[in-house]
Amino acid sequence: MAVYKDEARGTWYVSFHYCDWTGQNKRKLKRGFRTKREAVQWEQNFKLKEAASLDMTFEAFVEEYTKDRKAKLKRSTWEIKEYIIRTRLMPYFADKKMNNIRPTDIIHWQNEMISYRDEKGKPFKPTYLKTLQAELSAIFNHAIRFYELKDNPVIKAGPLGKAKADEMLFWTKDEFIKFLYAVSNKPLSYVAFQILYWCGIREGELLALTLGDFDLSRKIMHITKSYQRIKGEDVITDPKTPKSVRDVIVPDFLCEEICSYAKEYGFTKEDRLFPVTKSYMHKEMTRGSEKSGVKRIRVHDLRHSHVSLLIHMGFSAVAIGKRVGHESQDITFRYAHMFPTEQEVMADMLNDAFQSARLQEGAL
Repeated sequence: MAVYKDEARGTWYVSFHYCDWTGQNKRKLKRGFRTKREAVQWEQNFKLKEAASLDMTFEAFVEEYTKDRKAKLKRSTWEIKEYIIRTRLMPYFADKKMNNIRPTDIIHWQNEMISYRDEKGKPFKPTYLKTLQAELSAIFNHAIRFYELKDNPVIKAGPLGKAKADEMLFWTKDEFIKFLYAVSNKPLSYVAFQILYWCGIREGELLALTLGDFDLSRKIMHITKSYQRIKGEDVITDPKTPKSVRDVIVPDFLCEEICSYAKEYGFTKEDRLFPVTKSYMHKEMTRGSEKSGVKRIRVHDLRHSHVSLLIHMGFSAVAIGKRVGHESQDITFRYAHMFPTEQEVMADMLNDAFQSARLQEGAL
């Protein structure tokens, strides 16, 4: 143990030598501990981390996990992970040693998450519970892959939540038009929602658009980036997936509206056409829904509405996937209930064949 009292400051400090991962001998000095116990605990955790020992606490391992993963992920992705770890995982597992966390500990945590209610008495959505469990499981999978943990207690504890919502909300064309009239007094909102509904792009893709992303003479909108608001800062990132980089053909009427809007406000090619945040869009969604009387859906559900519209127009999953930046199999899986199935088509054709034969034979 290398813990000492700093008589001048009235605090404790740690000073010792250790071998780093390259084998070099180094000295570590850390000051400012209020008690000897805190200094001893910090020294022990540091040495365990250097030795990659899973006798360290969950909190200490998360520090290593952060070092390993943060630089490899998009900033917005990491911010979401960090929030979940800090608010949903750390309060329950912070002081537990990684190699002592059992499936029963995970089950107790799952029950806490299921029992949670916010200030309005609402529980976590099943899809959010699934996300929480996935983040916890990812930490243990990392420990298995790189730090020789034997198994993942999250997997043994069993599933939590659901991968997708039970109901997919969307607006019909008539519902959208009612909503559109309700927000038409604000040109930014009007044009933004028009693009979301008739082009099916993501909200982040919309908010990242500049005038330079349009070739209006050819009716093309280039989707190459996404917008996030992170810790009070506007951040432009790559789109969600490589498939998300795409060209979207814009209807004639919408090209005219975009041209008029850009001209009226004097946008340059570098300016964001919609210099607002997602919070603004959500508030406008609420305002328009309440004023028009149509059911409230999420901004993202306008993307579902667009896909639903295209399906009912008879377009294939391949064509729709290309337009919205999804693999065709993803479209088929997520919207399968909206597509007429081959079985239904077969049954209709067989019915027609029977009716035709019966008429020819004069049968009843």
